[in-house]
Amino acid sequence: MARFILITRPQPAAGKFADDLRARLGENAEIVVAPLLEIEYLPGPEADTAGLGALVLTSAHAVPATVRLRPLPCYCVGPATARAAREAGLSAIDGGGTAAALAERIRADAPAGPLLYLRGAHVACDLAKTLSIAGIETHQAVVYRQNPRPLAGAATALLHGEAPTILPLFSPRSARLLFAEARPTAPVLIAAISRKVADCVPPGLTQNLVVAKAPTAGAMLDAVDALWSRARRVVSGKRAK
Repeated sequence: MARFILITRPQPAAGKFADDLRARLGENAEIVVAPLLEIEYLPGPEADTAGLGALVLTSAHAVPATVRLRPLPCYCVGPATARAAREAGLSAIDGGGTAAALAERIRADAPAGPLLYLRGAHVACDLAKTLSIAGIETHQAVVYRQNPRPLAGAATALLHGEAPTILPLFSPRSARLLFAEARPTAPVLIAAISRKVADCVPPGLTQNLVVAKAPTAGAMLDAVDALWSRARRVVSGKRAK
């Protein structure tokens, strides 16, 4: 019996994560991609970079906005964002995987000149304020929006079905949107990218919740893989009854 995985993160990251899961778990993985957020790219800041010391990126979605700001170096929140920046021809510094670690790395490096933080309309923390309070002048520009989308019918049917379903959750906002729209009745197993995301799961919804060991796609693959084995035991238990 196939087990299901529902991916609700935005594209193109959702498609990439689905491909990585198929490579890891094989053909028995039934993967439904139903993004709850759609990225709307906005015009980037003007090309005048006079006086700027570096860029700050907390998402690969901000990379397209750097096209007129090169060749400034950029501080990136983690390996995926740094990789996207390097692929775009930027000199990228991996900040360590979290906004807190990124802020600490920037404080330690103390780059010359003000920084420009390219971000989405919704962010989990005010990084520009954190850095400015630390004495590092940081400006910010919103270069994309994360617009909510209704949950696809296939995803709703899955959440209200009977088959075990694994939910990888990558952000507090997407988790809140999911549980505001659909209270799952299916047996769900949840992989949360952080404790902050795990705290968005309604109490009593599941006894199968794993927090990734690091806030990265690779650690989320490991978390889903662990839940995959649990889902198999759930299915085996039902068959034995």
